[in-house]
Amino acid sequence: MALQVYSTLTRKKEPFHKQPGDTVTMYVCGPTVYKPSHIGHMVGPVIFDTVKRYLTYLGYKVKWVVNITDVDDKLIGRAQEQKTTVPELAAKMTEDYFACLKALNIAVSSPDGIDVFPRATQHIGGMIQVIQDLIKKDHAYEVDDGVYFDVSKDADYGKLTNRDPEQMEAGARLEPNPKKRNPGDFALWKSKPGEPAEVQFDSPFKCGRGRPGWHIECTCMAIKELGETLDIHGGGLDLQFPHHENELAQSESWTGKPFARVWMHNGLLKLKSGKMAGSLGNVLNVADALKAVGGGALRFFVLNTHYRSPIDLGDWEPKPGSIPSNLESAKVAFETFVRFAERVQRVTGQPFASLPAPVLFDPNRKFVQPALAEFAQRFHDFMDDDLNTGGVTGVLFELVTSLNRLADTTKLEDPATSNPQAKAEFTEGASLVKEIAQVLGLTFTAETKTLDGGNELVGGLMQLLLDLRANLRASAKEAAKDNPLRKALFDQTDLIRKRLGELGVTLEDRPGGTTWRVG
Repeated sequence: MALQVYSTLTRKKEPFHKQPGDTVTMYVCGPTVYKPSHIGHMVGPVIFDTVKRYLTYLGYKVKWVVNITDVDDKLIGRAQEQKTTVPELAAKMTEDYFACLKALNIAVSSPDGIDVFPRATQHIGGMIQVIQDLIKKDHAYEVDDGVYFDVSKDADYGKLTNRDPEQMEAGARLEPNPKKRNPGDFALWKSKPGEPAEVQFDSPFKCGRGRPGWHIECTCMAIKELGETLDIHGGGLDLQFPHHENELAQSESWTGKPFARVWMHNGLLKLKSGKMAGSLGNVLNVADALKAVGGGALRFFVLNTHYRSPIDLGDWEPKPGSIPSNLESAKVAFETFVRFAERVQRVTGQPFASLPAPVLFDPNRKFVQPALAEFAQRFHDFMDDDLNTGGVTGVLFELVTSLNRLADTTKLEDPATSNPQAKAEFTEGASLVKEIAQVLGLTFTAETKTLDGGNELVGGLMQLLLDLRANLRASAKEAAKDNPLRKALFDQTDLIRKRLGELGVTLEDRPGGTTWRVG
């Protein structure tokens, strides 16, 4: 199957319009940086990072741009609340956003991830030029408080949401303004006397100094960075109207060309109790989620659902230390892969991350084991069918389960057992796991956790405790089955495991000895 992607504009899945080797341009609407990022802000970046990874894996060259809105009503209000400036607040929250991206394995300002982050305030001159052109083309008009786009002059207005302007006006929250020609007209430039000087820019318009509207920012930055017609325009479903509808209208009215070949909209987070929103006080900041489950599990949670579907968080009572039930379940599921990666190192003698695995798709690749070829084909079928990562995570679970079964039945971790063929089969399968994981951006490494005290001291004390426990087990096994001492010794080994577990330390008994880990 060739790659097919669902486009919101045509409301159907279509063969992707480019070929491997071509350059693909992708623009995704970024955040308004006025507060710390919550987990909803990470859904789009994780999804479109995976889109880029898969396209790159297939041989495309992808340039991905995400904008930063650093001037906006919310920014102005929050800066005033915190008695700081808009630029200072925007810079601080942008760094928070970048840190969150990195924690979810999304490269920042890099060809391996998001290539460019244009800031709105860096493109004011370009926005003014676009607005002037729209006025000349009679698609925009000036009034004393700004410049507005005239939706009645765009015969295609509403095509993205498949609604006519009257329907959109009825279902949207539109600010009544007697100066507008039509209720649905939207601001390209705003003049608001009394706003801080730092958010007012000189303009040639009748209203004078002001700042750009939200929608014109994306048009200008997207076209400046990627050209007049994008290959992919992405964003959350909540941006479809009015933001993307307005963005599309003004862009095509300005250039006379299609603004984007494919429009992709990702589903939103939801709680069992309803919507997650800052206004409802039930958002989970990324920083808190990272402390609770780690970046790998959070990324896995997002990818475990098809990108166009709502992502169900389950039950949650917002309070310190509490996380949604389905996010907790994702953490447990992700641990399966982390434990598998640890097993790979024990069996093969090399870290999972160091396993050789293709970074580019090879249609002629041959597997020694026919079953692995089937797993690989299912992976490609799911990804080619509108990038169904939820299906792929299911394939990964099945693949890891089969490899664990192989390791168990052939006793690959028993030093007394030698089975080169089984080891080779296991290693080939583990390489396929890594190949798929690379596309999903999952590294399967445990979150770094430590016990209080110096690492060397703690390590030494833990080894001493493990040796003591091993001696107790050995003595218990030597004792006669009817000897009361046998049970007492085994009880002591179980007590050590139990008490360490209460301290957050897990013991794992294996043929080659006992290992420990935090968590």
